[in-house]
Amino acid sequence: MAAIRRDFLPEHLAPKLRSEGIDGSIVVQVEQSLAETEALLAIAGRHSFVLAVVGWVDLRSPDVATALERLGANPKLRGVRHVVQSEPDDRFLLHSDFQRGIAALGRFGLAYDLLVDPRHLPAAIELARRFPEQTFVLDHLAKPEIRAGRVEPWAGHLRELARCENVACKLSGLVTEADWRRWKPADLDPYLDVAFDAFGPRRLLFGSDWPVCTLAADYTQVAALARDAVRRRAPDAEPDVMGENAYRIYLRRP
Repeated sequence: MAAIRRDFLPEHLAPKLRSEGIDGSIVVQVEQSLAETEALLAIAGRHSFVLAVVGWVDLRSPDVATALERLGANPKLRGVRHVVQSEPDDRFLLHSDFQRGIAALGRFGLAYDLLVDPRHLPAAIELARRFPEQTFVLDHLAKPEIRAGRVEPWAGHLRELARCENVACKLSGLVTEADWRRWKPADLDPYLDVAFDAFGPRRLLFGSDWPVCTLAADYTQVAALARDAVRRRAPDAEPDVMGENAYRIYLRRP
């Protein structure tokens, strides 16, 4: 991980977007701190190509509404995420205090990004069913075990989650779930097949996972992987998956 222990800034991203013909980016939290969310919103204010921020607030706090009121005054805050993949409790998403926070998001028209491992998927399914009016976006296809070549029970759970029409899914983060040095595009196909079949092209959106992706691939490679995936499975939907779906899901106001 030493390769990404440095600053990655807007001026590093901008030329990559231009080279790929991508108009803008949504930046997503890494640290679970209000300070980072405020810093990301400040960056978005200075750089027009940073279209929105998926930040962090403590959804378990009794004062979550106060934090959302303050941060939500900035129109570039369009979502919230918690690093659930690091939570040891497989049912963390179903804690009553966390669900109270999820319930508060609707008032501000904010999406919630699900950053989970496969073991959290049963709880994610239950959460999406309990909040049918809340928009959820699954990050990284829930991090399937690509390196091990394991598809089930991940695939069955993903299909069940996709039956909740309030859930979308990012095509992101797959190269770092594969063997970093020896992965091949074909290694990802079984997982992409499941995602396209389960969610369909209207609920899939490209995510670069940059700069984390650079552990296994550069920005150009992951963009090419996403384009190739959609061209082979839903060729008419390339504009949707590569941008329009993200715009519709994150940037619409309530």
